[in-house]
This record gives sequence, C-alpha cells and structure tokens, in this order.
Amino acid sequence: MSQATQVSMNGSTAYATSDDFRRIFSEKMNSLYWLALLLTADAGKAEQCFVAGIGDSVEGNPVFKEWAYSWARRTIIQQAIRMIEPARERLTSADTEQVGLEVEPGLRPILKLDALERFVFVMSVLEGYSNQDCSILLGCSRQAVANARARALEHLANAAEIVAIDGDGLQGSNTLVSH
Repeated sequence: MSQATQVSMNGSTAYATSDDFRRIFSEKMNSLYWLALLLTADAGKAEQCFVAGIGDSVEGNPVFKEWAYSWARRTIIQQAIRMIEPARERLTSADTEQVGLEVEPGLRPILKLDALERFVFVMSVLEGYSNQDCSILLGCSRQAVANARARALEHLANAAEIVAIDGDGLQGSNTLVSH
C-alpha cells in the first residue's frame, strides 16, 4: 500500500506506526504487564510475553491506529498461549510464590487456576473474547472453553466465599492474613 493511500483525509496516517506501538507499550505498561502476568502466573514469563508483544506489534502487520491498543493486548495473549500452551498443559494450579510481586489478594485465586481455566477466564471474562475466538486461539473445542470457564468461575466463587468467611472473623483486627 502506498504512503498516499495510508494518509487519511485529515493528513494523518491511518495505520499505527512503530512509534505508536512503542508509545502504547510505554503508556499502558502496567495494564499490559498485568495481562501477561494473569495469563502466565509467572513474573519472568510475563516479562517475556510483554517484550515479545512489543516486538510483534512493532514488526507485525499493519493495524489501524484505533485498533493499536487492542492489537497490543492480543499480541501479549498470543505470546502467552505460545509460551504456556494451556490447552495441552493441565496444571493443577500455579505457584503464586513464583510471581515475585506483591499481588492484590483478590487476584491470587485467578493465578491459582489451572492454565486452561486461567487463560479462558482472562480471555473470555476479562478481555471479552467469544467462546469461538478462545477456541481458535487456544486450539481446543468450544465445549472445552465453556467447561474451563465454568470451572474457573466456580473456583473463583468458592475462593470469594472463603475470603468473605475469613474476612468476617477479622473485623476489628489489625492482623494481616495471607490466603
């Protein structure tokens, strides 16, 4: 596509440039990193996904400027899928001590989900991907996606009940309890 074709009526480029993606990864570093961390449940792997996501975004296919942030998020998701292979690896749970960061207690139950459940939850519930999109990206059936989401929601609901029950017993206490 010629440069003239890429220029819109107002004179700006219709496609995101390498500089646009660098700016997005710089300005949205925290949210993009947290996305990678929630998917991988490992600080080192999250960093690798983040860096690879920058590379894929900068060197990838032309993307409309308006879609650049969504594309950046998608590249991180794709990197995490390649790295973890959640449809093949059925971990019982992630070792949240591996994360190496002070994680919001409400996020720990997500990190403890098995790989497929965690990916499906993040992709479908937090990122809004359809069962069909999850199925294609993860390389598993739509039924496997639906089942994994149901299990994830059940585990998270149970974890919320435990926190609520434990939380009721701590009213007025200054003690920190790690779940």
